[in-house]
Amino acid sequence: MTNDKKRVLVCTFVALGAGCFGAIAGSQISAWVYQQNCQQYLWGGKEICQAWVTPGALWQGSTTGFWVGEVLGAVLGGLTTQRGARGLGTGGRQGSRGAGEQRR
Repeated sequence: MTNDKKRVLVCTFVALGAGCFGAIAGSQISAWVYQQNCQQYLWGGKEICQAWVTPGALWQGSTTGFWVGEVLGAVLGGLTTQRGARGLGTGGRQGSRGAGEQRR
């Protein structure tokens, strides 16, 4: 297997893993936020409200979380597997000036 294929596989699995994590986290956060609106009802109404809003909140949060996780995971996977990574802050130039030196 070539290095390019390995890079694609790593990026794909990092993106999918981050997407799945984002879906779980997003659905939990969304369900919690939507259920906060049900706190104003009395005992019976609160449970009915929570049962009504939870499926939609889980769907919306998991969809949003999955896509956000996919994008961030793809960026992270791409950054970690890029070829010829250059030193940060040097602009990729060899022998660049140090922090205390100024250009004349």
